[in-house]
Amino acid sequence: MSAQGAMLLGMPMNRLAVPTLVLLILAMMVLPLPTFMLDVLFTLNIALAMIVLLVSLNARRPLDFSVFPTVLLLTTLLRLSLNVASTRIILMQGHTGPDAAGKVIESFGNFLVGGNIAVGFVVFVILVVINFVVITKGAGRIAEVAARFTLDSMPGKQLAVDADLNAGFIDETEARTRRADIGRESDFYGAMDGASKFVRGDAVAGMIILAVNLVGGIAIGLLQHDLGMSEALGRYALLTVGDGLVTQIPALIISTAAGIVVSRTSSEQDLSREFSSQIFGRPQTLFVASAVLGVLGLIPGTPHVAFLTISAVLGALGLWLGRRRAVPVIEPLDVEEALPAPLDVTWEDIPPVDVLALEVGYRLIPLVDRNQDGAALARITEARRRFATDMGLVVPLIRVRDNLDLKPNVYRITLKGVEVAHGEMPSGHALAVDMGDVLGRLDGMTGADPLTGLPGVWIENGREDEADLRGFVVFQPAELIARQVEAVFRQHAPELLGRTEVQQLLNALARSHPGLIEDVTPRHLPLTTVQAVLQQLIAEHVSIRDSRTLFETLAARAPKTQAVDELVESVRAALGRSIVDRLFEGGDTLNVIGLAAVTETRLLAEMGDEGEALLAPSTLDALNEAAERAAAEQMQTGYPPVLLTSPALRPILSRLLRRTLPNLSVLAYAEVPADKMVRMRTELDIEGAPQ
Repeated sequence: MSAQGAMLLGMPMNRLAVPTLVLLILAMMVLPLPTFMLDVLFTLNIALAMIVLLVSLNARRPLDFSVFPTVLLLTTLLRLSLNVASTRIILMQGHTGPDAAGKVIESFGNFLVGGNIAVGFVVFVILVVINFVVITKGAGRIAEVAARFTLDSMPGKQLAVDADLNAGFIDETEARTRRADIGRESDFYGAMDGASKFVRGDAVAGMIILAVNLVGGIAIGLLQHDLGMSEALGRYALLTVGDGLVTQIPALIISTAAGIVVSRTSSEQDLSREFSSQIFGRPQTLFVASAVLGVLGLIPGTPHVAFLTISAVLGALGLWLGRRRAVPVIEPLDVEEALPAPLDVTWEDIPPVDVLALEVGYRLIPLVDRNQDGAALARITEARRRFATDMGLVVPLIRVRDNLDLKPNVYRITLKGVEVAHGEMPSGHALAVDMGDVLGRLDGMTGADPLTGLPGVWIENGREDEADLRGFVVFQPAELIARQVEAVFRQHAPELLGRTEVQQLLNALARSHPGLIEDVTPRHLPLTTVQAVLQQLIAEHVSIRDSRTLFETLAARAPKTQAVDELVESVRAALGRSIVDRLFEGGDTLNVIGLAAVTETRLLAEMGDEGEALLAPSTLDALNEAAERAAAEQMQTGYPPVLLTSPALRPILSRLLRRTLPNLSVLAYAEVPADKMVRMRTELDIEGAPQ
């Protein structure tokens, strides 16, 4: 058989192993078993109990043995099935002799208690009391308390994972693993709280089965097999005690394993190492114990040999441990090991990528050097403050460094390691920008304002007064670099709003408005959804400065939907007055571009339920051309390019037109305040476009 065929046959067997085992255990309750098979199964039960105990001792944390509640159920079911099978054999064949139920039960009845039935019953009762009252009750209480405290601490642990993720200490994979472990830990202790009832019920069932075997066996021996009272009592009582002991000892071992598992705390060491390091880790405790035993051994009437011997052993062990801790162990090294190994590459060796970075040539260093009173740094700080006041977003700090690979007068700005803007500053020049109302012209190289895109002229230093008299606005190199940085802020604002920035916004709002954030995240919305909503608002040039209104809207809307587009539209409607005021500068009459009814009908008909994905290429081209014409006509009349449309089309048109017309704003009817008057100055109509 090929290896591939073996794997195909092996997979179903693994999946069928547990169901098959459960069915066989249940079948043992119904089908009669031969005594040889009963001996094998009793031995297997003892071995399985020992394996479970050893696994629990070597587990470093409870979740390393997360399948234990199910194992507890299966082992309990196995013991009860063996009890039923052995009871059947004892009652049917107990009259034939002490080996009627197999050699295992006979050996437990004769060897462990010396064939003394009274001693066997006493030992059985003591084992049941230890298992039922001491171990099982204590383990169940620990599991109950652990489940309660684990459930109560889950929100705090989840927030701690989110905080580590936001701070960059862990990645998404590690965060998912930790969240899964938190949930598994809660499920584990809850399952252990219920599984402890299996052991308690098993102890009760063992006592009932013992009584049934004894009373039923004696009755059958007297009535059916004509045995005497003493003979029937001797045979059936011995078998009953052996059967009880052979099942209660594995039950005691399993209960001990359960107590060890639920009482363990997470650690990097197994129980044996922790026990030795914590119990025998301090020689002083051994010296004190040795001294106490030595004093007791000198008292007349006490067992001097036992006390003094153990006292000497503990004292010697304390001296040995003290010397071992005082003298470091030096192991001989090979020649190859003594040589320093070459350093390997680790994750710490990878330099982090800056969110924003400004790199300058060496001639521009004085503009960004604090020791040389670099004016560009102060201008950049002003730009960050201005952008934060305008959009409600505090962008990350920009890292400034020199780059000798650049030309002396060149600078560039990188976003997450990728260049997004660059420029060159002619030495000894300033930029005079034409704001639209200049008188005459200036000679010089042409340029442009990096923030507004307006045309300008590079003029030599000393001609600033001439440019001012002609109506030009003059920007020095430090100001131009800061304006270029601000242009990057505004153009790439959604990419600057990361999880760290969102968490900082939530923390600030939680301090000023306690309870508001908890109603949004993590109760109804994950942090990623909140981040997506804020990024989409920023991408549409909507200020998130009014964060109270924003999150109150999310708190009211989030229980009904988690769709980002629907949440964005709800927030935009709540911030409608702020949006309109920014676009129309507080005017009472809104002169807008209207969407023709036939165009709206055509778009809705083509999109259907799938959205813009079903729009034909010809329709997209016609839409872009019509939008460009309408925006140009609107700007020629002196009004802002704002398209007013229905709420259903607003997000779709905003996405479709954002790339080709970044200055075109798309407004929904629901965002217009009731006290504003709307006047359609231009109409966007694509009916003239090719079909």
